[in-house]
Amino acid sequence: MTIKKHVPNVITLLNLFCGCIAMVFALNNDFEMAFYFVSLGIFLDFFDGFFARLFQVSSPLGLQLDSLADMVTSGVVPGVVMYQLLGSSSGYPKLGWAVEPFPFLGFWIALGSCYRLANFNIDTRQTDSFIGLPTPANALFILSLPLVLRYSDSMLVLELLTNPWVLIAIIFLSVYLLNAEIPLFSLKIKTFSVQKNALQIGFLVASLLLLVFFQYAGIPLVIVFYVLLSVANNAFAKMNKLA
Repeated sequence: MTIKKHVPNVITLLNLFCGCIAMVFALNNDFEMAFYFVSLGIFLDFFDGFFARLFQVSSPLGLQLDSLADMVTSGVVPGVVMYQLLGSSSGYPKLGWAVEPFPFLGFWIALGSCYRLANFNIDTRQTDSFIGLPTPANALFILSLPLVLRYSDSMLVLELLTNPWVLIAIIFLSVYLLNAEIPLFSLKIKTFSVQKNALQIGFLVASLLLLVFFQYAGIPLVIVFYVLLSVANNAFAKMNKLA
């Protein structure tokens, strides 16, 4: 029982460790390795809660550790990535200082993630679904951008993702979606009924197709599709209630 008690927390700490490694890679402009370690951290983030429920060892300590680990892996690392993207972009006003302040706007993503994680811990409405974009989904969206930029042959994509004002718009959108009062459906499948899980199954199939056909470019498309599908599902549910 004593060993089981510590398993979820060890997994959470491994998530944090992955986030620390990802940060080092991001600071060295190795965005591909940063993406892989953040993805591994998010994978571990799913299983810490799974094992906590399985072993019935959920605790306030585990909740706090989970948020702190997510803050690094899914909050600070995407902020570092956006800082690097803004720093390598051109077209923003240079002040001629020893350290240009403009790229630091990328860390607004970390601030938005921090607020979202703190709010999630005290929001009792988010047990079976989400309100606002989860930080792991936002992190994958941000970390996919330099990979799309690297592997895309499209001049339009190149121009957009090297434009500092487009990147700032993405930062604002990211912070807004993290904390917006937009209900988003959960991907947890609690029953084996295809009918009851049609939304989740349809989303997973569509996501797989997007990733197969668009590869790295499919990742931001999946996140955008997730938000739009949730909004459409909410509107459909309201129409059914009014009918």
